[in-house]
Amino acid sequence: MWFVFPVLGVLPFEVGQLREVSNKVHNGELKLFLEVECGMDSHPIAPPDKTKDDILLFFKLYDPEKEELRYVGRLFVKCTGKPSEILTKLNEMAGYDPEEDIALYEEIKFEPNVMCEPIDKKATFRASQLEDGDIVCFQKAPPVDGEEHFRYPDVPSYLEYVHNRQVVHFRSLDRPKEDDFFLEMSRLYTYDDVVEKVAQQLGLDDPSKIRLTPHNCYSQQPKPQPIKYRGVEHLSDMLVHYNQTSDILYYEVLDIPLPELQGLKTLKVAFHYATKDEVVSHTIRLPKQSTVGDVLDDLKTKVELSHPNAELRLLEVFYHKIYKVFPPNEKIENINDQYWTLRAEEVGISFCEFGFNSALFYNFGLVAKIAKGYSV
Repeated sequence: MWFVFPVLGVLPFEVGQLREVSNKVHNGELKLFLEVECGMDSHPIAPPDKTKDDILLFFKLYDPEKEELRYVGRLFVKCTGKPSEILTKLNEMAGYDPEEDIALYEEIKFEPNVMCEPIDKKATFRASQLEDGDIVCFQKAPPVDGEEHFRYPDVPSYLEYVHNRQVVHFRSLDRPKEDDFFLEMSRLYTYDDVVEKVAQQLGLDDPSKIRLTPHNCYSQQPKPQPIKYRGVEHLSDMLVHYNQTSDILYYEVLDIPLPELQGLKTLKVAFHYATKDEVVSHTIRLPKQSTVGDVLDDLKTKVELSHPNAELRLLEVFYHKIYKVFPPNEKIENINDQYWTLRAEEVGISFCEFGFNSALFYNFGLVAKIAKGYSV
C-alpha cells in the first residue's frame, strides 16, 4: 500500500508506522490519500512496482465553462521523462480527442496564498521540479483569438477565485437583525465592485446611492460610522473587525449619491411647537460650511410658527437637560447629533432682549406642603 505525505512524498508503509512518520513531519494532523485500483474482475489489484526514478503525480481537470476543477486520476512517470510524452494519456483521462492541445499547471500551494505555475511540456519532470505527490492541473489550451470569454479562463485564475471567494450577507440598516439577501463575492473586490453588485441585486441604476456600514462582531450590531465613498480598497477591508472577520454588511439606499451627501452635514432636529404640545422631528441637510443660523432658516420653511416674525434657537439636550444654546454663527460641521438631542424652539421675547451671548441659569420650581399649625 502506498501513502502520500506532503513532505515525504510517496512511500510504502505499514499502518503501524504511520504514527511515527506523522511525528517526524511535525504536523498534528495527518492527511492521507488512499486509492484502490480494480482490475477487469472488479477485484483490487496491487499498485505497480516503484523504482527510485518513478514519481507519482495526481491530475485534476479544469473546465472553464462549468468553472469546475475535478480529480481525474494519477500516473507513475519517469523523472527524466517529459509531459509531452503523456499528453495522449491525459486527453484519454479527460475524454478529449487524442490530439487535443492542453495546458498544464502545477498546483503548488493554496494557503496562505495561491501558487500555481505553468508547466513546460518540453522540459523533463525533474527540470520542472515535479516530485512524488505533486498535483498537475490541465485544461484545454485557451484559444488564441480569445473568442470565448470565461470569468476564470485558466487554472490559476480559478484557484484565486476559490481562495478569495466570500459569501456576504446583506442587511438593511433599518432591519439590522434580518438578512435581506446574500451574494457570492471575492475578497479582492474593490469598493466599486461591491456597491455595483448590491445595486444590481436591488435593481438600482446608480451604485453611488448605496451606502454600506460594517458589522461589529462583538456587539452584533452595525458600527456607528458607515463606510465612506471609496473609503476602503477591498471587500476584505470592509469585513475585518479588529482580529475577526465578519460576513455581514448593512446597506442603505440614499436619495442622492454618497459623494454628494458626504459634502453635506445632516442633522436631526426635534422642533417643539410654541402653540401646541407637539414635537416633530426634521432632517436638515446643508453644506458643512453652513451655520446654525442657516439650519434655523431652513427649519422655518418646514414648520408652522406662532407668528411670521418668530425667532428660533437651537439647543443641545441630554436626558432632558439643556447643555448648550448654539449661537447663530456657529459652524454645523462639528455638531454631533448621535449622542445629543438637538432641540429647536421659538425664542421668547425676554430671551430676544438678552441675546445669545447672555448667561443661562437653570430655574427649578419647588412645591412646598404646608404643615398644619404653622402660619405663613
